[in-house]
Amino acid sequence: MPSKLDRHAEQLAALGHPVRLAVLRFVVQAGMEGASAGDIQAHVGLAASTLSHHLKRLVDAGVLRTRGEGTFHYYSADYEALRALTEYLWEDCCKRGKTCC
Repeated sequence: MPSKLDRHAEQLAALGHPVRLAVLRFVVQAGMEGASAGDIQAHVGLAASTLSHHLKRLVDAGVLRTRGEGTFHYYSADYEALRALTEYLWEDCCKRGKTCC
């Protein structure tokens, strides 16, 4: 089982590509229902095979979830995972400094 540090490092690595960051932002803005692969593709303007690679990386990192409905694939943000990631980044903020953030 990967440590919290390992998991968050994997998530940040997945977000370290401009296309994947744009995809995540688009999907987060879509809300709980998420966005279809076709809508994401139209937004980022990539070939389906290239987009598929980026979506898989985000799903594997645990920041996106996927579901199929017939022939359509939808992607939604894993808000719990994203909150855990941001909370980790802010955890113990300024504890070693002399002032509060």
